[in-house]
Amino acid sequence: MAKHRIYTMSFASVYPLYVTKAEKKGRTKAEVDEIIRWLTGYSQKKLESQIKKQADFETFFAEAPELNPSRSLIKGTICGVKLEEIEEPLMREIRYLDKLIDELAKGKAMEKILRE
Repeated sequence: MAKHRIYTMSFASVYPLYVTKAEKKGRTKAEVDEIIRWLTGYSQKKLESQIKKQADFETFFAEAPELNPSRSLIKGTICGVKLEEIEEPLMREIRYLDKLIDELAKGKAMEKILRE
């Protein structure tokens, strides 16, 4: 079975889209970075390094220092699919990130986005 196209896409090519989506709704790049760091365990420096080296999504998540155990609390639908029903682990991680960025753009408070 062929890999899904998004797995081989550069995280750096999608990252500016996350930032733009947030900024259009009055949120900040710093908030996007905080969400990504919360989800993946990357430090800001390591996050910037992943972006600079053009890591693909598969590598980005494979090299994540510590995926947040609270990410399983992220529920809902993204792209018409319930997060809980996504069986492919990497696709689920990518969709968790998409969902968190959507919540940010919709004005949700950071404490709720970060499941605190």
